Amino acid sequence: MNFLNGFFSLFKFGGRALGDQPGLQSGSPSTSLISDVPSVGVDGALQISTVWRCVELLAKTIATLPVMVYESKNGLRELARDSSLWQLLHESPNSRMTPCEFWTALLLNLLFRGNGYARIERRDNGEAYALWPMPADQTEMRVLPDGSVVYLYRIGSDVAVLSADNVLHLKEMGNGTIGLARLDYMKATTAESANAQGAANKLFANGGKPTGVLMVDHVLSKDQRLAVQKNFAEMAIGTTSRLYVLEASMTYTPINITPEDMQLLATRQYGTEELCRWFGVAPVLVGHSNVTTWGTGVAEIVEGFYKLTIRPGLVNLEQAIRKRVLTPAQRARFIVEFSFDGLLRASLKDRMEIYSKATQNGLKTRNECRQLENDPPMAGGDELTAQSNLAPLNMLGKIKPTGGTNGTQDPFSN
Repeated sequence: MNFLNGFFSLFKFGGRALGDQPGLQSGSPSTSLISDVPSVGVDGALQISTVWRCVELLAKTIATLPVMVYESKNGLRELARDSSLWQLLHESPNSRMTPCEFWTALLLNLLFRGNGYARIERRDNGEAYALWPMPADQTEMRVLPDGSVVYLYRIGSDVAVLSADNVLHLKEMGNGTIGLARLDYMKATTAESANAQGAANKLFANGGKPTGVLMVDHVLSKDQRLAVQKNFAEMAIGTTSRLYVLEASMTYTPINITPEDMQLLATRQYGTEELCRWFGVAPVLVGHSNVTTWGTGVAEIVEGFYKLTIRPGLVNLEQAIRKRVLTPAQRARFIVEFSFDGLLRASLKDRMEIYSKATQNGLKTRNECRQLENDPPMAGGDELTAQSNLAPLNMLGKIKPTGGTNGTQDPFSN
C-alpha cells in the first residue's frame, strides 16, 4: 500500500483530495497549480472585503437559524423542550457562548480550513452537556494503525488528546476523513486579489497620478541628477500642495496611464466574482452590482442561494450532530434539525393565499395557521374545514342542491 501511495504521488495521481493514508491528516493540496504564490493566511484573507462578506454571509445565515430538537413518538414528532439536547443545541452550547456565537466560530474554521472542531463534554451516562470550539489551526487529526481516530488539541505548551467520541468534527468536501482546506486551495486567487488591492492603494495614494519625466536640454552630473530627483519627488507622486517652477528649459511630462489602461478596475471586479465562486455566493449578494444572473431578480438569486448553498451546509451540520453528539439511545428518540422556515418565509400576501388554500381544503386548521403568524388561538379554530361546494367525483350528479342561509348550496345535503 505504501508503495502504491508513493507511486500515485510521484506521478501526480490522486493526491490529498482523494487519497487515504494513516497518521496525520491534512486538508491542504499536495501540489501547487501556480508556483511561488505566497499564502495570505486567514488574517490576510479577511482583509479582502469580498472574502469577509462571503464568510460573514454564510456563517451568520446558518448560525442564526434555530436548532430544533424533536422527540419521535408513534410516528409523530414533538418539540423536546425539556430534553438536555434542547438546552445544549438550542439554548446554550457552553457557559460562555450563545448558540449564534458558537456556530459562527465553528463555521469560520469550516469555511477557511475545511474542518470545524468542537470538544464535547459528556456526563457519566454519555450524554453531552457542553460544546467548546477548537481552532482548526490548533487541532490535528490522526488515524492510528488500527483505524481509530484521535484528535490533538494544542493550547500553548499543553496538548490534549481526545477520542473521536468526544469531538464534533464538521468536514467540508474531501475524502470523508478530513475536509479540504478551502483557503489553501484558493491561494492563487486571494494572492491575486491582494496584489490588485495593493496596486490600487499605491496608485490612489499618489493622487491617482503616476510618475513622470523631467526633460532638460543638457547632460546633468550625478550630483545634479540626485538633487533634481530630491527636489521634484513630490511632483512625481502627485502632491498638489505647492507650485513648482521649472528652470533652465526644464519640462515635465507625466506618464498618463489611467486605472482603466492598467485594467486595474476590471481586475478587481473579476477578482470579486472569482472569490464569490470559491464560496458559492452570488456576487450580487456581496454588493457586486454589475453582475445580473440567475433569473430576473434578487428573489430568484436569494432562493437559489438558500437551496444550493445554505441547505447543503445545513444537512452536513445536522448529520454531523446526529452522528457525533447524540448517543445511540438519543438517536433512537430524537431528531435534530435547523429550522429553515424563516429563510423561506414568503411575503404576507403569499402567506395569506397559502393559508387560505390550506384551511379551505382541510390541510391545516385555522389555529395552526395563526400560530405560524404568532397570533393567539381562537375558539373553534382547531377544526379542519373544507369548502362546501367540493364533492367526490363518484358523487357528481347524485347530490341534490339546496339553498343555505347565505345563498350557497350544500352538495352533501339530501
